Formats: sequence, structure tokens, C-alpha cells
Amino acid sequence: MDISLDLLLPRETASVPATRKILDASLQALGVDEEIRGDIEIMLTEACTNVIRHARHGDDYTVRAAIHDERCVIKVIDSGRGFDAERVPPEPDPVSEHGRGLMIMRSLADDVRFDSYPEDGALVALEKHLDYAAGSIGGRLAENHASKG
Repeated sequence: MDISLDLLLPRETASVPATRKILDASLQALGVDEEIRGDIEIMLTEACTNVIRHARHGDDYTVRAAIHDERCVIKVIDSGRGFDAERVPPEPDPVSEHGRGLMIMRSLADDVRFDSYPEDGALVALEKHLDYAAGSIGGRLAENHASKG
């Protein structure tokens, strides 16, 4: 089973809940476990919020979600100035209201990749293993795909 969603979004705060709802509705329809959907929702929110705060004003950004059997990969791509994820402290300043997004994404995702292209943007790739409810559409599709492969 391969399902792909590509969203080209304006860089404004209203795009974040819209993106969350679209992806969550897809995952819910497939029967993905509620806790996993919650983790994905938080990771996606953090990645999109970083784009809103740090990418160039007025530019659009892309959210690309791919579901392949029992794996979901989300890529958030912007055209900002890029950043060096290795320079972001693993533990945020306890008194700061900012700086927790990368830590949250790292703790919830099974795999996280940050690629930066100075003056051309950044890509955040988040991967999460999916568990499906017994008898769910997603579970049956993944099972059928695996038995054919």
C-alpha cells in the first residue's frame, strides 16, 4: 500500500491546523492507532510551526506525507534561509519559551532528518511506524501488499 499527500501551503498560522486535520483524517480512516496519530500530529505541528516562524516571509511551504504499509514519512519543505540542526542545543534553555520543537520531534519520531540548504531552504523528514486496529482498512491493505511482495 502506498498513499501520498502533497500539500502546498501558504506560510501562515491557519495552515498548521488545516494540515494536521487533513493528515489525521487520512490516518484515522486507515485505522492507525490513536496514540501514534497523536504523536504524528505533534511532530507535524512542530515542523510546520518552525516554518511559520523561521522561513522567509510570504513564501509557501510543502508538506509531503507518504504512507507505505506500516510506515509514515512526513517531509516539511520550506524556502527559508536554512539552519544547522546540530547547532541547536539538545536541551532547550529552561526559561525560554522557544527551542523545544526539535527536541519534541526527535523524541516522538522513530527517525528524524534535518537537511539545510543555506538561502534555499530546509527539509525536515519525520518517520513513524504505524500500528493499525484489528480489521482496519490500513491493516488489511498493508497485509495484502506484504503477502504479494
